[in-house]
Amino acid sequence: MPGHGVRFTDTVTWSDGTDERGARDAKGTFQFDKKGIAAFDITMNYGEDDKEHVISIGKTGYYSGGILEKVLPKGKTWFKSAGGAIPDAWAQFLNPAEPKTLAALIENGKTQGNTVTGSITLKELKTVSAWVGAARTGKENDGIKIDYTLTLSSAGLVSRVRTSYTISRDGELDAVTVDSRFTGWGTKVSIKAPPPATVTDKLG
Repeated sequence: MPGHGVRFTDTVTWSDGTDERGARDAKGTFQFDKKGIAAFDITMNYGEDDKEHVISIGKTGYYSGGILEKVLPKGKTWFKSAGGAIPDAWAQFLNPAEPKTLAALIENGKTQGNTVTGSITLKELKTVSAWVGAARTGKENDGIKIDYTLTLSSAGLVSRVRTSYTISRDGELDAVTVDSRFTGWGTKVSIKAPPPATVTDKLG
């Protein structure tokens, strides 16, 4: 419904099979239009004041924090570029706020009570999910298999998505687990771009 959306939180953990492990939390909001997701606003927290903030409206994205703090021109806090995609490599690939994606997950999965379990490849997701398609992940990742469990509320809305997958990074294989919680389906939402004076499309 236009002008409405849903809030979510992510807990992401990963390891490369050795002692190297990572984790981050995220919270955000999706805003809907008649076709699906019109915008999103996500803050990712990597710990020790290391945060990244992404606002995406249509096909335009605004990025702040992280390494950008060192390369943005003086007086600018946001970098403007293409938007509409998964914000980082360790993320929730499954977006139940997309009707086509949710339909595919339910069709591919096995429903028992209030849960749906199954698996889907990244290549299959690309055919139904703008969230994944806009990320332009290379064909070398098409075979990634994502195991998932959806939890539905009494109203039939998704309240939780748990996924696990393995992805290659710098020649190493990372085992990734993502636990997402969704609340406030239908809440009024208005996501706005950052103030123009704080935005640039230049680096350095």
